[in-house]
Amino acid sequence: MCGMGKGRRHSAERAQSLVEYALVAPLIFMLVFAMVDLGRLFFTQFALQNALRQAGRFAVTGNHLPDPAHTGQTLSRVTSIIQVAQQAAPGIDVSGIQISSTFGGSAGAGRAGGPGDTITLTLTSQLHLITPMISRFFGPNGVYTFTVSTSFRNEPFAPWQQN
Repeated sequence: MCGMGKGRRHSAERAQSLVEYALVAPLIFMLVFAMVDLGRLFFTQFALQNALRQAGRFAVTGNHLPDPAHTGQTLSRVTSIIQVAQQAAPGIDVSGIQISSTFGGSAGAGRAGGPGDTITLTLTSQLHLITPMISRFFGPNGVYTFTVSTSFRNEPFAPWQQN
């Protein structure tokens, strides 16, 4: 008789453990996925800031990247700046980068400015969150929009490097 009571108590404890696990597991999983989403948010923010910083540092020099499609030729300054930003943020869409300067404006080949001009780089990108409970805090679609901007003053490079 003692043996039967011990077996029942053991199975009751086991059932209680399963119920407790069933109640606590969703909370633990939600916390883990929330930490993953927050980590992605921070990573994306820092990656975008780094991409603009690298592109800005390149932009102020007036240099051009070599054109991979045409040996001996270079890309335009604007295309070179976008390429540097893309290389600094792999896996993140930086196609929405906006380049403008005080004297060159915000359109055309001269928007990267000339020697001594102030250049402004602005990048807007979006991140789709994966945790439904967390994504509710970021709008109806669960999308967080980043906008990063920086300004640099161009170095005194040769005017022919401007475009």
